[in-house]
Amino acid sequence: MLDTTAAPEATERTAAPEPGRIPAAFASIAMAVPERVEGNAPIAERIGVEENWIVERTGVRERRVAADDETLLDFATGAARGALERAGLAPADVDLVLAATMSHDRITPNLGPLVAAELGTPNAGALDVGAACNGFLAALAVGAPLVETGRARAVLVVGADLMTRIIDHNDRSTAALFADGAGAAVIAPARDGGRIGPVLMGSDGARGDLVVAERAEGILRMEGQDTFREAVARLTDVTRGAAEAAGVELEDIDAFIYHQANARILRAVGQRLKLPAERVVECISTYGNTSAASVPIALARAVEDGRVRPGSRVLLAAFGGGLTWGATVVEWEGATDD
Repeated sequence: MLDTTAAPEATERTAAPEPGRIPAAFASIAMAVPERVEGNAPIAERIGVEENWIVERTGVRERRVAADDETLLDFATGAARGALERAGLAPADVDLVLAATMSHDRITPNLGPLVAAELGTPNAGALDVGAACNGFLAALAVGAPLVETGRARAVLVVGADLMTRIIDHNDRSTAALFADGAGAAVIAPARDGGRIGPVLMGSDGARGDLVVAERAEGILRMEGQDTFREAVARLTDVTRGAAEAAGVELEDIDAFIYHQANARILRAVGQRLKLPAERVVECISTYGNTSAASVPIALARAVEDGRVRPGSRVLLAAFGGGLTWGATVVEWEGATDD
């Protein structure tokens, strides 16, 4: 059970790390996405554009869309189970479940406790983190320090969204962009040189009206051009800040994994920072914008593709509604083999 007042006592499973002495690291990463793949043709016909218009504006060529009988909990739990298996942990080893989402179909109970129940974690605390597309980074900022201080032995961080259920499918600014999926990571004491660096976070609620979903309507509305400019500026700045906080140069980073918001945003940030294109991970073309699931899905794919391997230095960064943004530099040690 998570203890917020003192470091937990050692048990047979793992001795608690000495507070402040052992860095937190990714023990694993996993993803779960719908089987259904939807191309651009039906969307283009519906909103009255050419398929190439969608590709040029968003970079999306296809996306995963949940079936009517599939739930957010299904994908969140699937990704979480995968992360636990790859980390070699049992549900009983988890002290805290953090679920980042903006598309849970209930006001309460939150997604986190439901995931914990599905996994069968007998002693874990659980809660949701609301930071829109920046949710996974925000949850990481909460969970990693608990591991570093010895207040938790293992934290399960889940990012999950079914965005196709909260958009207007006739709105050109969102209809072709968003998709469904989940990703999850286990955060635990480092064992083989891994480390999660300082997680920088920022917000600007004064500009929160750029990305809005009112409770009464339940539909996401976005001011595309202004959001684009904010995203590029904030991601550029927070990338520099995270590298500086970690004590590394941008040239020392092997992979840049940004929230897959829009391919044009990825290119613009890369150009501003003069990043080698091959180091900027892009999977929006096949998975679309999955909001809080975007960063863990991109990370999982980069690991599967061999772009991130043990010893790699990886920058994770996201920008989302709120407005909120965050970034960190990670020394990778996580396991991913099935």
